[in-house]
Amino acid sequence: MNSPCHASSLARSCQSDVPADLCLANAQMVLPDRIVTGSVTIEKGVICDIAEGDRVLTGAIDCAGDLVLPGLVELHTDNVERHIEPRPKVDWPHLAALIAHDAELASTGITTVFDAMRVGSIHGGKGRYINYARKLADELLAARAEGLFKISHFLHLRAEICSETLLDELAAFGLEDRVGIVSLMDHTPGQRQFRDLARLKTYVAKKRGMNDMEFAEHVENLLRLQKSFGSKHEAGAVTEANRLGAVLASHDDTTSEHVATSAQNGVGFAEFPTALEAAKACRAHGIAVMMGAPNLIRGSSHSGNVAAEELAQADLLDIVSSDYVPSALLLSAFHLAQVWDDLPRAIATVTCNPAKAARLHDRGVLQHGFRGDVLRVRTVGQTPMLRGVWSQGNRIG
Repeated sequence: MNSPCHASSLARSCQSDVPADLCLANAQMVLPDRIVTGSVTIEKGVICDIAEGDRVLTGAIDCAGDLVLPGLVELHTDNVERHIEPRPKVDWPHLAALIAHDAELASTGITTVFDAMRVGSIHGGKGRYINYARKLADELLAARAEGLFKISHFLHLRAEICSETLLDELAAFGLEDRVGIVSLMDHTPGQRQFRDLARLKTYVAKKRGMNDMEFAEHVENLLRLQKSFGSKHEAGAVTEANRLGAVLASHDDTTSEHVATSAQNGVGFAEFPTALEAAKACRAHGIAVMMGAPNLIRGSSHSGNVAAEELAQADLLDIVSSDYVPSALLLSAFHLAQVWDDLPRAIATVTCNPAKAARLHDRGVLQHGFRGDVLRVRTVGQTPMLRGVWSQGNRIG
């Protein structure tokens, strides 16, 4: 892993406030390969010392044997969309929504987030999606520049292949936006995430309030869009991701053929492969596999796809995302620790592994010179309880 002085420009776009010094002592520190009793000291937002031993120096916080681990890194969350549209067709003021979203993530131990925003609109009917990403991104970037956030925020553009305006919407973004991730989304009915149309109907009917006729029209429209724009949009989104200097991610790969295409496109990590076959193909191609924390905690996919724990047991799980439940991210890591009997390995799926996948080389590990994003955690039974959250040494939770 590169040292912070070689961190990407993406990493340098984070908060720049100079915090007070911090020392967390008498802690069980979760290092990449072991857990040791000791202390971590942060100065000017950066870890300056890792020391073993249970001594508590004057001015240090006595963690009384609690775990101390790196702040969580979230690559894919629908949470910002939930805040800007808390109910279907209910638009919430964006700045207020962003601040609430930021505070919620901080309260769950997430100190770095890639906020997922859909690009690619569909006009007309109850299945419509409006173009909102450029405006929301402007507001997010302005809030970040003004230091309004507790945690680090970056952009994740979800490129919806099955849409009408994808390439025009992607073209509105430039290098100055420092887009971190572009993911290739294809929600065409009958394949990938929604191979089972009955499950799609249940999901869409509840979310969009469609009757049977409206759902049938929606499916027909999506199939038409895929036929008209699918190949062009996929190739164009790959080109745009390269232009923006973003990490490219696939979404809902199901077959080895899907993964072969992803590898050809230069995909760095796979979001939520839906079948064991796809996860195995990802491993063969050197593509990191990300699964959802809700899937892991619930023991199954709400769409009827492969269970995250099945992939974990097959040694095919690298990264976990909170997806649509922010508080599930920390909980999922401790669940994985039971599956693997290896807490450092489990913590890596929500810290250093996602940081590496997103090309952030200054965080995700308790190590000298890395960002002072740290958590204090106590376990009650098998449940992790946050007792402190710090971003660059500043207490935020």
